[in-house]
Amino acid sequence: MSIRAKVAGIGHYLPQRVVPNAEFEKTLDTSDEWIRSRSGIERRHFAAEGETTSMLAASAAEAALKDAGLDASDLDALIVATSTPDLTFPSAATMVQARIGMTGGFAFDVQAVCAGFVYALSTANAMIVSGQAKRVMVIGAETFSRIMDWTDRSTCVLFGDGAGALIVEASEGAGTAADRGILSVDLHSDGQFRDLLYVDGGVSTQSTGHLRMEGKEVFRHAVEKLAQTATAAMDKAGISSEEVDWVVPHQANIRIINGTARKLGLPMERVVVTVQDHGNTSAASIPLALSVGKAEGKIKQGDVVVTEAIGGGLAWGAVVLRW
Repeated sequence: MSIRAKVAGIGHYLPQRVVPNAEFEKTLDTSDEWIRSRSGIERRHFAAEGETTSMLAASAAEAALKDAGLDASDLDALIVATSTPDLTFPSAATMVQARIGMTGGFAFDVQAVCAGFVYALSTANAMIVSGQAKRVMVIGAETFSRIMDWTDRSTCVLFGDGAGALIVEASEGAGTAADRGILSVDLHSDGQFRDLLYVDGGVSTQSTGHLRMEGKEVFRHAVEKLAQTATAAMDKAGISSEEVDWVVPHQANIRIINGTARKLGLPMERVVVTVQDHGNTSAASIPLALSVGKAEGKIKQGDVVVTEAIGGGLAWGAVVLRW
């Protein structure tokens, strides 16, 4: 027998304010058609004034607890993947812990930008497999609208705010690909590429900064690296592409999603796509898409799901799980 980290519940939260592409036409030399054709994005959500990352995360956490039929006291650990925490410290995770009434266990943040949720999920998996925790809440939450340069039409139209939360718990499996739960993890990073996607400020440099991106270069790395990491994770899990029910990719750009699916030899009918409605929500994008995919009746118990993401660092990775 082997221990697996099995999905127990999922939920998400999106801020009330919906921002259609047309809104950018008022202040930028851009158009709805230009944004759609290059990214697939039609609208995104922006957090309200005073609405912070930990607030979004806590709402998603409560939705996941409700879905799982659990209380906050049932959690051993809580991990928040974010690049846009409320404060320098304490962690957004401890703020979420307080908001949802979780008084036991431990909470901390993970920072791997758009790959953050994959990194956080792999951390939760390692804790469960090693016996350090039995039930872990993993949240991706971002307020990227706070770090946009609103004069840069190549970046500010791409990002949105939101949060998604997934609960995984220890479950006994046979140690085969037929087990429910996380079957494999594949993680990578290469700091040589830090200048392709970064924020030009931070605590140590005494400024907040704005997001900067070399779009063409990021695109070139993304398709190749995402296909490679997804393939490596599937190989580790002993799963072939024919056995994959759903690919739930990081929702950055429809052309990246299409290109990666093509390289994996998977039809778009088996890919969950939410980029049109949410934009790029960084670490929140995969759990958001998973939650929407389940709510729409796509992802069902027993389905094989492949998630993959790439973000600043560059950092990238994939997780294969059976729902």
